[in-house]
Amino acid sequence: MRSFRVTSHQEQPSIVEGMRMHPGPGQIGVRIQACGLNFADLLMMSGRYQDTPTLPFTLGLELAGTVEALGAGTEGPEVGTRVAVYAGQGGLAEYGVFDAARALPLPDTMSFEAAAAFQIAYGTSHLALAHRARLQEGETLLVLGAAGGVGLTAVEIGRAMGARVIACARGKDKLEAARAAGAHELIDSDTDDIREICKALGGVDVVYDPVGGAQFTAAFRACRPEARLLTIGFASGEVPQIPANHLLVKNLTVMGLYWGGYLAFAPEILTGSLGTLLEWAEAGRIAPKAHHLYPFERTAEALELLRARKSTGKIVVTMP
Repeated sequence: MRSFRVTSHQEQPSIVEGMRMHPGPGQIGVRIQACGLNFADLLMMSGRYQDTPTLPFTLGLELAGTVEALGAGTEGPEVGTRVAVYAGQGGLAEYGVFDAARALPLPDTMSFEAAAAFQIAYGTSHLALAHRARLQEGETLLVLGAAGGVGLTAVEIGRAMGARVIACARGKDKLEAARAAGAHELIDSDTDDIREICKALGGVDVVYDPVGGAQFTAAFRACRPEARLLTIGFASGEVPQIPANHLLVKNLTVMGLYWGGYLAFAPEILTGSLGTLLEWAEAGRIAPKAHHLYPFERTAEALELLRARKSTGKIVVTMP
């Protein structure tokens, strides 16, 4: 079988041939059909991610495919079941072995490509907004990086939860994608003053920030009293420094969200969130989809699109 392997943090990964593994107790073997790309994949390539596996390893945090084999004593999902798996690694391959507990059976209405784009992006936004920030109907939500893989889902979920959504993204095309996802107001991060526009709109109750840097600072200054700021990531490359005295004066709360971390200390919260999202998808409240599709042979090109921050929404690699 072929996989997209990282053998050195100083060299680019490549497609290699290897032996197909067989599942052990508590594991399933999956014929992989699609794999979603995430910013964490880029960090793993250079060894800068908090959960970077030991070298060598196969990239790909989340995948979708069909169960082909069960390890000894593994009760399910049954062979033939269509599943999505949050694996942490191993998704960019033709076949993989994963813990059965990580497998999420898919509804018939969800394609493999949509499922590969679903778990991390939608799961992150739902946990952040519903569990951490407790976003309420009628509140104002500012989404930074609103046309990115997680940003678009935050716009869509915020709208589904009844919030007034302000989307901040770069350029006309990305802003139109945010509008299509449900944004009520648009801010161009290249030309507009985030703070002044948000303040003119009455201020912000919740900030969803996968960007960091100067955009966080501008959003911070546009917050209403008792606002909640969610730090999701730092795509700008700059981790913001938070003035604690300003938190005190306006009674603000800054909170972090690492979606995968819930698997270690509260997996029931994560799985409950995903269950809710699948119900929303079947009911038509959200519409998971892949925005950029690349064949496996062009994985390096797909990662470069992600690195250049030229993508709108989620990038998914499909297997032959």
